[in-house]
Amino acid sequence: MSKASKRNEPLVTHIYTADPSAHVFDGKIYIYPSHDLDHEKVSNDNGDQYDMEDYHILSMDGITAECVDNGEALHVKDVPWATSQMWAPDAAFKNNTYYLYFPARDKDGIFRIGVATSANPAGPFEAQPDYIPGSYSIDPAVLVDEDGRAYMYFGGLWGGQLEKWQTGAFNPDGEGPAADAPAIGPRVAELNEDMLTFKAAPQEISIVDADGKPLTAGDENRRYFEGPWMHKYNGKYYLSYSTGSTHQIVYAIGDSPVGPFTFQGTILTPVIGWTTHHSIVEVEGQWYLFYHDSSLSGGADNKRSVKYTELHYNADGTIRTIDPYNN
Repeated sequence: MSKASKRNEPLVTHIYTADPSAHVFDGKIYIYPSHDLDHEKVSNDNGDQYDMEDYHILSMDGITAECVDNGEALHVKDVPWATSQMWAPDAAFKNNTYYLYFPARDKDGIFRIGVATSANPAGPFEAQPDYIPGSYSIDPAVLVDEDGRAYMYFGGLWGGQLEKWQTGAFNPDGEGPAADAPAIGPRVAELNEDMLTFKAAPQEISIVDADGKPLTAGDENRRYFEGPWMHKYNGKYYLSYSTGSTHQIVYAIGDSPVGPFTFQGTILTPVIGWTTHHSIVEVEGQWYLFYHDSSLSGGADNKRSVKYTELHYNADGTIRTIDPYNN
């Protein structure tokens, strides 16, 4: 547990948490993070240091209230198809049911996306017997739109294997495009009414510059890497994501939940630690950015802590850049 939550401070300190997906359900804030284990691991581009195996759901009665750890909500041993690396999750509510979406490696070491259900937003959750057919890679984020249609956004490069799916099938030797070629975009798939399956095969999202030209793979300050998040503001769709190698959270705006999206700028400058991952949520009329850094662990890549800060829009709908250490 923690004391009353404060801006830009870890929400909990008794465990390490990362990759926060925040939602307001029934008037309370629920945060769905990954759970970093207190292990000593050597970092590599495959992400082997991120050896998470379960999920703990956090909740707060209000934005400055005590943050409560509701205990283990799902463990990899209770997911029939999964073997390891329960990475960044998200949650959604529909059909009077809470759905927890999560990536994990299957028995062949390939990342897939699974789903578990509960009557309680804090869990515990019961996993479906198999992963979502047609799913792959990591970092699921789900938007239930105002018309009731639901969309999943996902994908991550390097350890997340997204570049190995460019042909539509898994290629273990797949590599990213040339620096001057269009960058690999995140994927989007509309969910069926059951929230357990895709309506059609996932499609690649186009992210373009102000002139309508696709961002290139070598444009590491703007191109997509991992950690997609979708929210709506004044009728527009905001796709935000991590640039990975340049450690920023950036965003693009579109008129449709499936894109295309026009790049706008930076939301969050680099944090302590290699990864950066976030969510954006409105609480009682104020918008907040939930994120993580490695300050509590002294900079360890695989021992991160979830935080939050206020997020502000300009009059034209753009988002003001946040410096997490001078804000």
